[in-house]
Amino acid sequence: MNTVHSLALVAGAGAGLGQSLLSRFQAGGMTAVGLGRTRPENPIGIFHELDLSNPEAVASVIADMIATHGPPKIVVHNTAELVIAPFSETTLNDYQQTWTSMVQSLVVLGQCVLQPMVRGGGGTLIVSGATASLRGGPRFSAFASAKFALRGLTQSLAREYQPAGVHIAHVILDGIIDTSRSRDLHSLDASKMMKPDEIAEAYWQLAHQPRSTWTHELDLRPASEGF
Repeated sequence: MNTVHSLALVAGAGAGLGQSLLSRFQAGGMTAVGLGRTRPENPIGIFHELDLSNPEAVASVIADMIATHGPPKIVVHNTAELVIAPFSETTLNDYQQTWTSMVQSLVVLGQCVLQPMVRGGGGTLIVSGATASLRGGPRFSAFASAKFALRGLTQSLAREYQPAGVHIAHVILDGIIDTSRSRDLHSLDASKMMKPDEIAEAYWQLAHQPRSTWTHELDLRPASEGF
């Protein structure tokens, strides 16, 4: 894949992994564009603040990017909406919000980028998953149900678009990503957390796999994490 000056889009480009991805793509010679509902402090590359579940807003921004830079060669869907609560206290709105943030946003993003990527000769779409993509835990019913749906949607897209030259992969991030927010939330030893820059490197390598050896699903975890 020729990535020099090609367009790389990260949907869900907040502080932590989103910004690390943009940094890695920019270091690889790409035009890095972040999309998200909250602008991080000193964002890397170009950043557009928008609701990723809004079809009109996303379509307008991505159409402008494609008109300027051509179809993207790498697209990452990295959105999340974490709800942790007992089932009896989890509202219908919580389920709707998690689905909208994670599943609807991929539908919207995919409809904006996949056909242009096919016409442009292919590329890679990577979707960030989690432990909850495979296993629903207590108090995670809203989050896990949306992550399960996201994994199923990604599988369907991969089977549809792989023959057209678009590599679609789902990455299970089985651990806590090391950010200031997650350190405050989880009180976990930083040595047992996933480093955003190292995850970003794994995404970069995934996006550059030769066509004879494409990975559909990759799981990443700290060496200390049980599985």
